[in-house]
This record gives sequence, C-alpha cells and structure tokens, in this order.
Amino acid sequence: MTAVRTTPATRPAPPSAAAIGLARIGLELRLFARDPGQVVFSFAYPVIMLVIFGSVFGDEVVVPGVGFRQYFLAGIAATGVMLTSFQAVGTAVTEERDRGDLARLQTLGTPALAYAIGKAGQVVITTVVQLALLLVVAAYAYDVPLPTEASRWLTFGWVVVLGILAGTVLGLAVASFIGSSRSAGAGIPAFAVVLQFISGVFFIGSDLPAWMDQVAALFPLKWMVQGMRSVFLPDSAAVAEQAGSWEHGTTALVLAAWVIIGAVVCARTFRWRRAA
Repeated sequence: MTAVRTTPATRPAPPSAAAIGLARIGLELRLFARDPGQVVFSFAYPVIMLVIFGSVFGDEVVVPGVGFRQYFLAGIAATGVMLTSFQAVGTAVTEERDRGDLARLQTLGTPALAYAIGKAGQVVITTVVQLALLLVVAAYAYDVPLPTEASRWLTFGWVVVLGILAGTVLGLAVASFIGSSRSAGAGIPAFAVVLQFISGVFFIGSDLPAWMDQVAALFPLKWMVQGMRSVFLPDSAAVAEQAGSWEHGTTALVLAAWVIIGAVVCARTFRWRRAA
C-alpha cells in the first residue's frame, strides 16, 4: 500500500504595514466621530475665530487692497492645519498610551508605521473638511475673494500637505516626551497658542519684532502662514512680510525638513507603553 504524502498547508502572509494602516484610517475616523468635543473643536474653531476677528476688525485695511478678513483667513487656515495635526495627534497619542490602547495594539502585532498611517489618514480627511468649511464661510458670509489661478491652488495644496505631514509626525514625536495625558492636555495647547502669536497669525508679518520672527522661523507654523498668504493675498502684499517676499522655496524646504526630522524622532523614540 502506497503512503499518501500530504503537503502541510502554508500559512498566509500577514498583511503589510501599509494595508493595516489603510484599514486603521477608517477606525481612526470612527473614533474621531465618537468624540463630539473634538469634532466641534476641529471644525468650528477656525470658523469661530474668523467670525470673531472679522466682526471686530470688519473691513479694516491691513495692506493696500487687502482687508483684515482676507489677510486673517490665511493665518487661521494654517492654524487649523496645526490644530488638527500637531495638537490633536500629540494629545490623542498620550491619552491612548495612558489608557493602555497602544499596549494592546502592540500585543496584537500592529506595526508602528501602520498606527502612524492611520493617524495621518484621519488628519488628512478631517483637515480637508475643516478647510472646505472655512473657505465656504469666508467666501459666502464675508465676501472674501478666493484665488482663481490654478497656480495658487497648487501652492495651497503643497503647503497643506507638507503642513499636515509635519504636524502629524511632530505630534507623534512630542507625545514620546510627555509623561501623561494630563501634561499633554495642558502643555501642547499652550505651546500652540504661543506659536500662533509669534508666527504672525494675528499680526502683519512685518509688524513683528525681528527676534520674534527669527524664533518663529524655527517652527513650521510661521512658514505655513506665509505660504497661505501667498495663496489668498495679491502678490503686492508680499512687501508686508519680514523678507519682503513669499519665500516659497524656503517654505517648502523648512516644512519638508520638519517632516524628515519628525519622522526620524518618531522612529527612534515612539513608545507603546507609558514610562514607569
């Protein structure tokens, strides 16, 4: 009698980090939607800021041919990107680590890259919705002129993408150095507020002291604000910047550098568990 040789069944290969990350985007969006406070803050904050400052300063001329609402739109759009990426991600990661969510993901074998992809995907989608809402309100409620040239919208696109990437990886990175969610909830928003003031969100760029502009130039927000102004303001308004120009090359270089720095720091310092 001839023995029948059976071939052992091969175990299917586990999904890649990219596949897991793409699946996690949907989960991150559902978790985001289940937090009404975060949803309202993310979508309403930029609009509320536009309404408040637009009502206070009205049609006050900031630079020739540019009213305050149009000038301020660039700063609040950049701030919205920072809040949905750096602030929201940094706070969320520390909270999830404190609750033990990250430890459970590590036990399940979730790659750190997949976790980062999930966060970044959620930030991209919520930021797109947030900016769309802000621009609709600005255009239809306050008659703020929006760009008609394709080149300006292209600039808007790469500034937003680089800003999201930089903010997300820096949020992940800073979470590794914060001891608890309570510290993150106090420290990260406070730092974000300071950045808004020194980065020219609420002021004309050339009105800031030189030393303050030099400090702000070390961080991404200043360059996001300047990039946004180049989108929403006429070219003649560039004279109101510290350098007297939009500095697109420097903006792209600084934002890309922060994406790389943040990614390297994340790779070296990301923690699944809270330090003892």
